[in-house]
Amino acid sequence: MLTLTTRTAPLLAFGLLGAAFVATTYAQKPATPSASQLTAEETKAGWKPLFDGKTLTGWRGYKKPDATGSRWAVEDGVLTLPKNDGKDTRGARDLISVDTYDHFELAWTWKIALGGNSGMKYFVLEDMDSAIGHEYQMIDDERHPDAKVGPKRQTSAFYDVLAASNRPLRPAGEWNESRVVVRGSTVEHWLNGTKVLSYELDSPALKTAIAESKFKDVARFGKLQKGHILVQDHGDQVWYRSIKIRPLGSGTH
Repeated sequence: MLTLTTRTAPLLAFGLLGAAFVATTYAQKPATPSASQLTAEETKAGWKPLFDGKTLTGWRGYKKPDATGSRWAVEDGVLTLPKNDGKDTRGARDLISVDTYDHFELAWTWKIALGGNSGMKYFVLEDMDSAIGHEYQMIDDERHPDAKVGPKRQTSAFYDVLAASNRPLRPAGEWNESRVVVRGSTVEHWLNGTKVLSYELDSPALKTAIAESKFKDVARFGKLQKGHILVQDHGDQVWYRSIKIRPLGSGTH
């Protein structure tokens, strides 16, 4: 049995007051916002989310009216899909943005499973049997055999066309931040805050690189396209914590 004295009573009262303050503080603390949500500054700057953190709204299958038949799902605010056979579905289970873009800044946060392979494509049109577009490669450089082919097939490269350099890459299983910026005829690839690749659309240098790639017979490849953004189902698990885009004017700097 606790007997209050003139010394213990004030201490007990102080303790109860402190506990009430802590409880009130935690009750009033707002929930942590989803990584897919934009800040007021981003909204003012013209950014909009391509992934809302809850649904597949704004996405559909390649040459399909909606996302039916895809393996993509939202789990704990993250866009992901489970591991399958590790093979490219050539668009069959990829997701493309409902809207199309030509000049833009695209930013996303992602991680790849150990041994995984995937990609973020842009300038995607629905004029071919498979989903062809410029691909920002996302792969486990250390473990996946395709990355061993060479730097043109490693993370942040323009897949099979141009290699990236000076890449501050975080390994498979860790979050990376990537960006693609299209201003006028200039395209940039960014990785974790560093510009790792820049090329000029329809330039002699790019035409030469494409002629040496698997896309040499795609007549429109390497030219500016108003196309879809695509997240690839390559049969390996990949996670997206946020995907956002900011349309730019052709002369925006």
